[in-house]
Amino acid sequence: MDNGKSILYIVPTPIGNLLDITNRAIYILKSVDFIVAENIKHTCFLLDRLYIKKRHLYVLNQYNEYKKINYLISILKQDKTMALVSNAGTPLISDPGYKLVYECKKLGINVTPLPGPCAAITALSASGLPTNRFCYEGFLSSKRDKRIKQLKSLLYERRTILVYESNHRLVELLEDIAQVFYDNRYIVLAKELTKIWENIYGAPVNELINYIKKNNLNIKGEITLIIQGYSGSENINYIKALEIFIKLKKLLPLNVSLSIVKSIFKIKRNILYKNFLNKNK
Repeated sequence: MDNGKSILYIVPTPIGNLLDITNRAIYILKSVDFIVAENIKHTCFLLDRLYIKKRHLYVLNQYNEYKKINYLISILKQDKTMALVSNAGTPLISDPGYKLVYECKKLGINVTPLPGPCAAITALSASGLPTNRFCYEGFLSSKRDKRIKQLKSLLYERRTILVYESNHRLVELLEDIAQVFYDNRYIVLAKELTKIWENIYGAPVNELINYIKKNNLNIKGEITLIIQGYSGSENINYIKALEIFIKLKKLLPLNVSLSIVKSIFKIKRNILYKNFLNKNK
């Protein structure tokens, strides 16, 4: 490590099992001038377990990220080294840090990423669903109306879909998926990854909901869901057609709106009615 050069290290930390920390991550955490953490108490616990004594810690979370950037950048400009860590997993993946990295890149400050734990990738690798093409959606909205719209935009997504969810909203999200993804889509639930109570269970969404309720599944912390991509025969342009149709329906008569969308996307009127009108009255 070149101490004469400003460097921001992106340091993944274990998502459960402490043995998943890499030797390089330990070395960096011991060597840097400062550590920027999502939660000081959480990170101090980790450092204590690793026998790392570190006095210079700063908090960077979703509430203060934009306020702290200038101060952290001013430290880095003094030829200092800094490690960015989140509570668990790889920083920036549904965790704070994007703004700091963005400013460093803009100012020419070296940003060095370390490989390491990530719940989404860990779950995907053991899901049994296609891994060659996937999309990561992070946390969907906690507001149901907005979440339904997000799910509708993913209805015809053919890639494997990865989302995170909190334990207390899990069943609610699955019920929304069952409503929007009318084909009883196969979903893998991954909880407490790398821990003693690790559980990776897959089933069609309706069966998965029943499994959780019937077994009174004890779910703690954040959940990773791996959703099978759409495998039907409908044209992927239905998503764009739906967006245009909804806008046109607000401004023009129904028949005119149908005719315009039909002519642009070459979709039959009865298919438009079946797939759109019944879902967006």
